[in-house]
Amino acid sequence: MSEETGQSEQAVELRGVVKEYRRDEFSVLALNNVDLDIPRNDFLALMGPSGSGKSTMLHLIAGIDRPTAGRLTVLGDDIGGMGEKELAAWRSENIGYIFQTFNLIPVLTALENVELPLLLTRLNKKQRLENARTALDIVGLSDRIDHYPRQLSGGQEQRVAIARAIVTDPAIILADEPTGDLDAASAKEALNVLALLNEQHGKTIVIVTHDPHAARYARKTRYLEKGDLLPEGQLPEDWFATTAPT
Repeated sequence: MSEETGQSEQAVELRGVVKEYRRDEFSVLALNNVDLDIPRNDFLALMGPSGSGKSTMLHLIAGIDRPTAGRLTVLGDDIGGMGEKELAAWRSENIGYIFQTFNLIPVLTALENVELPLLLTRLNKKQRLENARTALDIVGLSDRIDHYPRQLSGGQEQRVAIARAIVTDPAIILADEPTGDLDAASAKEALNVLALLNEQHGKTIVIVTHDPHAARYARKTRYLEKGDLLPEGQLPEDWFATTAPT
């Protein structure tokens, strides 16, 4: 897996980004005039309460959703101005997305699940399987390639999902609550893999998490509150109350 290079030092740049969802006469402001730079090869954790706009920001960076206003540049490309077909092709080449619930296909082996994104490429079958094996080796599952999801632990399933996200060698990996469905040991396994991808393979990683332990794996943490991105180093006013052990 190669390290991505380019002219801009920033992998992601948001300038005055607003995201508003409208339904009939109702509207919800998910992001409010957000400015953010994420350098290439950074590892950023986005934290905040439910409804603060964390997942919305992830969807915008991935090109899954579009900003209502403002400018969004990812890897030097103004993705807000792309058409749907162009954006889909750009996303498949540049973005790896990791979901909380794994989203593995039960009737496919680990190898076949990881191969799936490559079916949209021009690689032949041999090349696809070779790349899928490489991705599984990186996440430490080369001995589980023929196992089905039901034969894997939760941590192993999430590592298969990570392998699927990196198999196209994307520059940016986005993870939405990647440890939310895992026990502590499995969460550590998954986070160690993300740290390895950042440190040894030069991937830019952005994770959304409620878990301060997960955020410690990142190089930097930023907090969202009701759609506002707080200044670097600032915590929400009720942060200690909401994260105190119960």
